[in-house]
Amino acid sequence: MDDQKAMRTAQTPIIAKDIDRASERAEQAGVIYEMLISKGYLDEQKLNYAKRVHSKLGDNSTLTRVLQDLKYITAEQLRDTLSASKVNLKLGALLIELGLITDHDLTTAFGLQKKSAVRKTIGEVLVESGMLDEKSLLEVLSFQLGLPYHELEISRMDARLLRKVPTTWYSLHQFLPVERTDGQVTVAFVDPLNRESQDAAEKIFGDIRQVLCSKSQFSDVLGALENEAVLLKAGPIDEKSAVGIVNAMLDEAWNIGASDIHIEPMKDRIRVRFRLDGVLVHHKDLPLQIGPAITSRLKIMAKADIAEKRRHQDGRIQFDDPRTGNTLDMRVSFYVTVWGEKTVLRLLGRKGLLLGLSEIGMYPKMLERYKFDVLDIPFGVILVTGPTGSGKTTTLYSSISYLEGMDTSIVTVEDPVEYLMDGIAQCSIDPKINLTFEESLKHVVRQDPDIIVIGEIRDKFSAETCIQASLTGHKVISTFHTEDSIGGLIRLLNMNIEAFLISSTVVSVLAQRLLRKVCPKCSEDYIPQPLDIRRLGYGANDAKGLRFKLGRGCSECRFTGYKGRVGVYELLVLNEPVKDAILNKKTSYEIRRISTETSGLVTLLEDGILKAANGLTSVQEIFRSLPRVTKPRPVHELRRLLGSE
Repeated sequence: MDDQKAMRTAQTPIIAKDIDRASERAEQAGVIYEMLISKGYLDEQKLNYAKRVHSKLGDNSTLTRVLQDLKYITAEQLRDTLSASKVNLKLGALLIELGLITDHDLTTAFGLQKKSAVRKTIGEVLVESGMLDEKSLLEVLSFQLGLPYHELEISRMDARLLRKVPTTWYSLHQFLPVERTDGQVTVAFVDPLNRESQDAAEKIFGDIRQVLCSKSQFSDVLGALENEAVLLKAGPIDEKSAVGIVNAMLDEAWNIGASDIHIEPMKDRIRVRFRLDGVLVHHKDLPLQIGPAITSRLKIMAKADIAEKRRHQDGRIQFDDPRTGNTLDMRVSFYVTVWGEKTVLRLLGRKGLLLGLSEIGMYPKMLERYKFDVLDIPFGVILVTGPTGSGKTTTLYSSISYLEGMDTSIVTVEDPVEYLMDGIAQCSIDPKINLTFEESLKHVVRQDPDIIVIGEIRDKFSAETCIQASLTGHKVISTFHTEDSIGGLIRLLNMNIEAFLISSTVVSVLAQRLLRKVCPKCSEDYIPQPLDIRRLGYGANDAKGLRFKLGRGCSECRFTGYKGRVGVYELLVLNEPVKDAILNKKTSYEIRRISTETSGLVTLLEDGILKAANGLTSVQEIFRSLPRVTKPRPVHELRRLLGSE
């Protein structure tokens, strides 16, 4: 009893301190509600009712959130109110009230701030620890300081102002001039409270207008200015300097796991973007004058025509970086635009980077069925379907890798070959020498193949070739651009392929998508809202106990909340009832119903829901990428069908 009493006595100051801190924040937050009332967005009666509701809720709820949930104010009205004038409120209290961080986050950040050997603001600690993204911090700081937040983009900045002083001066004082309007210069500050920086800016530009900018964007623009200065000092851009820039760009893309590089000429700069996890992100801007040298360098590497600048071209690059030892296999496209040639590089894998079938993301029972009921069948047509960028080629080559062996002859016809594999006869189309798709398909059956791989069914001719090769005892694997597995069958019918040929030759259709994976470092539990449940096609009872994950955003995932991608699959194996439905030309709805009832079909939506329930992806990714054509089955039934624990 004495120990318990002593423990309660020791805890009392801590609890009292937390209560005092919460009371202080609540009192400070009153400033926001006074501003909302003065703007006419809120009245005292609604505020008092919201306070009563808030008092009955948990600690993680804020009065601002309650007001929005009650539809008394909107997020736009709140933002308009806060941006109208300076908010006299501590940063931590403002962040909590806006629901951007929790009380626990702020307490943790204060602890990290005290332990840090370098003096940091509480905002810097929150961003570096992944509790808050930089853009949200800057928006709130603009409310607190009464300064507008400005997105820095070098193409929209006054070049004459930027060249007024050396870049080292901007680096020292942490500001950049943006534009001159009516004799006043807009200057973006990383730290607008630094009096020395303000004095330095006023000394150079005179009358200034302060705006707030992010540290990361400041560094990007400064880096671009330094690169341009170095290039200008070096004189005309030669092949040697272009080689270094291209090599560095390829190396950076490799290191961060980009799938594509976009080099785009614009009116006043060269924009470089990388595709990460299926989404394009800005990488850097380069001076306009270096564009032709970079394009020429890439054309040399791709064995394209350097002199031809009026027509589109394609090529392929196999690049061995002597500095890092990285080996890159790339497909290159040069596209003529009004500002010059745009270049897109698709970074492809090599055999060492190929995924095995067990690594592509299929659940155990679906994977077992794909191996034994599809790939191990001696002949027939196997189709892998999905839109561009859905991972069809990876699945295709994983399947080939599973089938490849000393006793098997595999011949491919591709445009172009994307993965180089030993032991397989791979043909890359080249229309320049009359090595066309049609010509190659005519000769491929004379190569005594066991398995024929056709990169893509693109027209009636290639579809008929697949069917005919299958009828002569070959196994044919190809890709197809369709929405789902049933859509693959319907599209073959629309190509005027006879229904009896489809039902007698097609073994399986595998539809797929790639969804972004929730970042494991910053993932947190997400309880689906009633609207989420309805959009998934579930009722209230179906969703009981469902728990999902959502990435908060951290430095590891570039504050997106996602890192990497996971495959979502729909495997249709044609059994007799499905074949009869095709022969009778049933609707896609009927074929899907029969497939679900008799062949164990699990739809893309259902596979995605199970992956979200297992914390691999998010509900938001499902809504963004997956078709919702039928009502999904309960999660416990999906676990049984797919063998997911």
